[in-house]
Amino acid sequence: MIEIERKFLVNSNRYKTEAFKSTRIIQGFLNTHKERTVRVRLKGDMGFITVKGASTHDGLSRFEWEKSLLKEEVEALLKLCEPGIIDKTRYEVNVGNHIFEVDEFYGENDGLVVAEVELNSENETFLKPDWLGEEVTGAIKYYNSQLSKKPFKTW
Repeated sequence: MIEIERKFLVNSNRYKTEAFKSTRIIQGFLNTHKERTVRVRLKGDMGFITVKGASTHDGLSRFEWEKSLLKEEVEALLKLCEPGIIDKTRYEVNVGNHIFEVDEFYGENDGLVVAEVELNSENETFLKPDWLGEEVTGAIKYYNSQLSKKPFKTW
């Protein structure tokens, strides 16, 4: 239940040709308190509710709990969310022993592309593809919960 991940900006669209899967994601936040976030998400036709705790000081890890919901349940809960729905396509790319999730944002966050890699430990090594740019792990403005409040286009 502890999520360990590193986050990077993306410097080219080469990840698209390397992706083995892409999925449209619509998500909203029922709660964006600094100690916890509660989001609902439609990932294709699948629904989820996720609770995330506060990040560690370096932003590498935090508590995460997730359960499946029906698509209709998520559609109803999205109507209760705080303003700022996130709309993006997630590309999944195999790189070495890891899968990078690359999110291409739309709407008020159009132009932002961020890659994440989940790790088993905070000091785990991983291959970095040439399309990875600056590391933004721990930079709160890149959290989806913050992008819903202060979109990329307003920076």
